[in-house]
Amino acid sequence: MTELDTIISHYINGRQVDTASGRHAPVFNPAIGEPCAKVALGTPGEVDAAVAAARAAFPAWAATPPLARARVLFKYLQLCQRHVDEFAAMVTREHGKTFSDAQGEVARGIEVVEFACGIPQLLKGEFTDQIARGIDAWAMRQPLGVVAGITPFNFPVMVPMWMFPIALACGNTFILKPSERDPSASLLHARLLKEAGLPDGVFNVVQGDKVVVDALLDHPHVEAISFVGSTPIAQYIYARGSASGKRVQALGGAKNHMVVMPDADMNMAVDALIGAAYGSAGERCMAISVAVAVGDAGDALVEALAKRTSALKIDDGMAHGAEMGPVVTREAKQRIERLIGEGVEQGATLVVDGRDYAVPGRENGFFVGGTLFDHVQPSMSIYKEEIFGPVLCVMRMPDVGSAVELINANEYGNGVALFTRDGGVAREFVRQIQVGMVGVNVPLPVPMAFNSFGGWKRSLFGDHHAYGPEGVRFYTRHKAVMQRWPNTASTGPEFAFPQMK
Repeated sequence: MTELDTIISHYINGRQVDTASGRHAPVFNPAIGEPCAKVALGTPGEVDAAVAAARAAFPAWAATPPLARARVLFKYLQLCQRHVDEFAAMVTREHGKTFSDAQGEVARGIEVVEFACGIPQLLKGEFTDQIARGIDAWAMRQPLGVVAGITPFNFPVMVPMWMFPIALACGNTFILKPSERDPSASLLHARLLKEAGLPDGVFNVVQGDKVVVDALLDHPHVEAISFVGSTPIAQYIYARGSASGKRVQALGGAKNHMVVMPDADMNMAVDALIGAAYGSAGERCMAISVAVAVGDAGDALVEALAKRTSALKIDDGMAHGAEMGPVVTREAKQRIERLIGEGVEQGATLVVDGRDYAVPGRENGFFVGGTLFDHVQPSMSIYKEEIFGPVLCVMRMPDVGSAVELINANEYGNGVALFTRDGGVAREFVRQIQVGMVGVNVPLPVPMAFNSFGGWKRSLFGDHHAYGPEGVRFYTRHKAVMQRWPNTASTGPEFAFPQMK
């Protein structure tokens, strides 16, 4: 069998199954611009089968003691640590990011598994003795049932691991709908979970497109949906899922700014911008796409950025020394290059042009070179739209107050960074900025697994952030219990509202 004959299938009730519809889509290697496999495109029938398997497995898994569930996750954790390079190679082949970047993605996903292994502690309830005479009270958290995750192409290992380890640890059963652009890692997750001892039906994978997404959103026995992706789709997921009575957590897009003050360490700021803007070819929801130069910081910043942007090492993600790989699809490349053209037409200064970039021997790959704009204005499409590519826009503001106003007026509120040596400026910036994740001299303030990830405004739809304590709350229901045991003769009914006596 050749690579092109490889079918990336569904995983339902402990085994791989091809799609009944006969529909498949090509999976591309973006570095060469050619298909490397085919992925099954599911139907509502496959969703029904996965939900049925998950529902059947739920009672026993929910009744499994948290410590026993944690032991399965510990084994899965050990297996993931042994397979880091296998996961990373899949990501590089199907997504395009460099191998070292993919290894980092896997490591950050593993951290969430480590957090989930502490579920016996995380699910401990609260107990109060003698809230009234002869009455005790406590609170507990219980699993929801069948839950699902719909995950994006840019982190095919890490983002699913934001979801299912905590969901499973809490006692739920899980259905994963990965991106059809880079689906292979989903089956490796399934294989390792089974090897770790997870019962069949507790974790399922349904590959597919919008047909599968809608079937999950509408299914009466799916209790909750977690999603990460673009804002228009997040808004759609939230509206449709909520309308069908589901708990929904939908993380959307971003337009992340990095404010560079005149007193900032310029070398540190430039290093941070180069990595945060062009790492993973800018295909990160936490990528810095706008540098805001305050006061007289602009000229020195742009000069240094131009040199570094022009010198980026762009190649196949597996190539030694590559700093940036291709973007994920030909359509993504075309859209990014169209927006670059619009930026020029609308009057921004194009300092470094990444259009028509070609890697020798990889001329058909989906490469876009690092691109740098200066003198960008808020009305321009390169500022208003989430480009999701290796394009950095520099804007100039007279003072930090103007920078804060600019950022707070943006429709997105995912991440932001401030580079300065002034603690007072940093403190006020952190307090005033209307963004969910803030870095001070840290360009990508992605919270660790024991905190929680999520933005504000149109970067998040729903009441819960991802993973960490918020993840535990999202995948459980709170239950309050009061109990009294009869030890005296009945005193008759009481009609007044209960109170402590």
